[in-house]
Amino acid sequence: MTKTESKIKTTREHVILHIDGDAFFVGVEVAKNPTLRGKPVVTGEERGIVSALSYEAKAIGITRGMPIFWVKKNFPQVIILPGDYKSYVKYSGMMMDIVRRYADDVEEYSIDECFADLTGLDKPLKMTYREIAERIKKEVNEELDLSVSIGLAPTKVLAKVASKWVKPNGLTIITRETAPDFLLKTGIGKIWGIGPRTAELLEKKGVRTAKAFTDKDIYWVRENLSEPYETMWRELRGEYLMEIDPLTKVEYKSVQKTRSFHPATNDKVFLLAQLSKHIEDACLKARHYGLIAKKVSIFLKTKDFKITDCIIALPTPNSVPEIIMDLAEDVFKKLWVKGVLYRTVGVSLLELIPESVSQGDLFGNKQQSDKFGSIHKNIDALEDKLGKRLVYLASTHKAMKAKPRRRPGDPLPTPGLHEATDNDDLDRDLLFL
Repeated sequence: MTKTESKIKTTREHVILHIDGDAFFVGVEVAKNPTLRGKPVVTGEERGIVSALSYEAKAIGITRGMPIFWVKKNFPQVIILPGDYKSYVKYSGMMMDIVRRYADDVEEYSIDECFADLTGLDKPLKMTYREIAERIKKEVNEELDLSVSIGLAPTKVLAKVASKWVKPNGLTIITRETAPDFLLKTGIGKIWGIGPRTAELLEKKGVRTAKAFTDKDIYWVRENLSEPYETMWRELRGEYLMEIDPLTKVEYKSVQKTRSFHPATNDKVFLLAQLSKHIEDACLKARHYGLIAKKVSIFLKTKDFKITDCIIALPTPNSVPEIIMDLAEDVFKKLWVKGVLYRTVGVSLLELIPESVSQGDLFGNKQQSDKFGSIHKNIDALEDKLGKRLVYLASTHKAMKAKPRRRPGDPLPTPGLHEATDNDDLDRDLLFL
């Protein structure tokens, strides 16, 4: 960037672009196989739940997290595919490269979305900001056969609002002047970074829309919310605070796998088997990225949403399910309480590092970890060719078809929904960054 361009960027109001893939995983499947276009398609066959779905599938009542067997039984016209994460990563990289043709400062936020700072680029590119966005949309569509929605706004938070405004294939521009009109029609729970609990808290205080939130003064925000929400409040009012981070991610905080059950259960065997399955899935994802974990978090969530957890420091960083499950089982038995109904069990691999930087130890732990790691890489390669779940831990076996045992007095499950039914375990991002 020249000194002249840098000066333009510091003196002009910011223009932030947010690009969001439309039903990205399914979009990639359609790009690979155009005969799927216009048909109800879902991915997630290998995991047993709907991970992603086409707009046509959504139109007939399919939702994310719906059990695959339920889809097969009630929607026989739906095409069900296993996830192809290598292709999703490949197409994601190509999409980001197209955005970088027009902007130097690009932040890859997740596999199917990114931010870009277009401030001042209208002059050197000899295009309006709208024309830049339209060009990016056109090239993604023509070169990758993918549909994306784009938002332009003075801040990242407003750009996220804009990109969601018209889907699929939308392009929405929000300015400081027009922002109040958009925020008046945007529920507080739809704002990026405001989760269900915070949204519920704000609604109880009469703040039901994003506009009502921005109408509050700074003293009210500071008195009722923590510091990050002040940043959101300012960004929604058009104040640029959350800068674009163009650096490629080289460190990852965690990989998480979790699943909720209906009805809640105290079935120890069932919960432990599900935990084993999550550990295998989390380790598989970490291995896909060449990462190993220093620590592991095991957690249980009760029917009343109370969480009990424990963090385990691994003897040597690894992504080996046998080693982690051996440690996790002892912790699980301490966390589990007889008579308490649990709705969620999960695992997080923490403090991830590249496996190439792992060092030896005096007790032979790394040697054992490397031995298991080599075995699992061979299994991974085999399953890439022949399908998932060819080999799994004995402790996972009961999770493959098991249902939690009902106790007298437990509520009856909704027909067909005896396993995961919410979005706790959906791979929107391949990693929790």
